[in-house]
Amino acid sequence: MLTVFERGQLDKSGKECVLLLGGFDGIHVGHQTLFDAAKRYQKPIAITTILGGKEGGNVFTFSERRRIFSKCGASYVYEIVFSEQLKNTTPRAFADELFSFFDVKAIVCGSDFRFGKGAQGTPELLKEMASVPVDVLELKKIGGEKVSSTNVKKFLSEGNVQEANALLSHPYFMLGRVEHGRRVGHVLGFPTANISVPQEKFPLREGVYGGYATTAKGTFPTIINVGARPTFDVEERKIEAYLDGFDGDLYGEEICIYPTEFYRTVCKFPSIKALKEQLQADIRRLRND
Repeated sequence: MLTVFERGQLDKSGKECVLLLGGFDGIHVGHQTLFDAAKRYQKPIAITTILGGKEGGNVFTFSERRRIFSKCGASYVYEIVFSEQLKNTTPRAFADELFSFFDVKAIVCGSDFRFGKGAQGTPELLKEMASVPVDVLELKKIGGEKVSSTNVKKFLSEGNVQEANALLSHPYFMLGRVEHGRRVGHVLGFPTANISVPQEKFPLREGVYGGYATTAKGTFPTIINVGARPTFDVEERKIEAYLDGFDGDLYGEEICIYPTEFYRTVCKFPSIKALKEQLQADIRRLRND
């Protein structure tokens, strides 16, 4: 079970751990090597994670990361919201903060890890400051290129979820609570579950995707519309998901939506009839009919 701590809370955790250091806006295959190294100590793993401060947003939100960190084997997560105060914290003050919060038995980070004001903190400085082992791992490369969140976001901006997933340790997903919508889908015969896209989440390319969704009632093949709905002159960016085979009410429930394949761009259809015909074609494709 994952225990969440927020930076700034007064009570210290005092938890014995191996401290996994980084921003971690998700876990890609490079990060997975850090987890594997941390697990060798056979101690609970605490992971730091920073929300904000990244151009265009983060791959995953705090809520989404908690699911990923738990599945990767973390016991604790130290959540940090990027701020001016954090930006101006000296490397020593930041490290002291973590060392006093947890009972740190070892530290694991990547060779590119930087921390503190002006990114002056380095793994070498950590080794000088820490009284415990500090394991510094070289960056993982695929095809000669460093695996990074930047590359993941590049693929997401292109709608290339398959390539993004090849770099991630966990399939890309969007987590949200189902909201009341315009009920146009019900009228068309394709009721959808609507969720909002958090501002801090890096935007997936607008379009229609095939994929699946997980709910309290199970997993369902899903058609996913990401973005505006021009046929109805709606410019607001939302996620609309048609769960094939689902029967029931999802309002207020939290669901996970996994786009796996880009089907087509969002476009304005000349008529409702044309839109329904396209949706039927999308569903046939989803079912591999």
